[in-house]
Amino acid sequence: MADVRVLRDGPGPTDVAGVLLTPGASATRDHATLVALDAALTAVGVPVRRVDVPRGAKAAPARVVEEATTFAADLGVGTERLVVGGRSFGGRMCSVAVADGLPVAGLLLLSYPLHPPGRPDTLRVTHLPRVTVPVLAVSGAADPFGTPDELVEHLAALAGPVTLVLVRGAHGPADPPVVDAVRTWLTWLT
Repeated sequence: MADVRVLRDGPGPTDVAGVLLTPGASATRDHATLVALDAALTAVGVPVRRVDVPRGAKAAPARVVEEATTFAADLGVGTERLVVGGRSFGGRMCSVAVADGLPVAGLLLLSYPLHPPGRPDTLRVTHLPRVTVPVLAVSGAADPFGTPDELVEHLAALAGPVTLVLVRGAHGPADPPVVDAVRTWLTWLT
């Protein structure tokens, strides 16, 4: 059973035309969680594009912008109709792109890496106050990249509506609870 915490209430993403997903640093666009999300969302008529991003912290946000722009154009909409996000590094790079001005409908942070394991003093959060769109963060309750208390504390810096869903597991929680959390958050699916 998931532990759902609304850190800042507000509307979720609206008028969403598609979802762009990115993997963690050691994975590809074919990571099992991204494939499961793709299948679940596509099954209900939501276009999904899974993309790889370079590992560099400067190159990756630029690639997110490029891929979002291309995906939106292929759908015949602006990027403000997309939800972007991903697992770990991929989600973090999407959050940087959004903080730097990429207009989107919402942001998915799956297993957001607040800090390297065992190094809570090395936070990756300075850009978060510039994120004003609705955010869903889904994390394993035993994730060494950020404890539930750390996630609550630091994700509260996000400026827009924020929902945190804690599921069983560590940095790679099981796919069904992650997919369920995303589908529930994207209320436009039901």
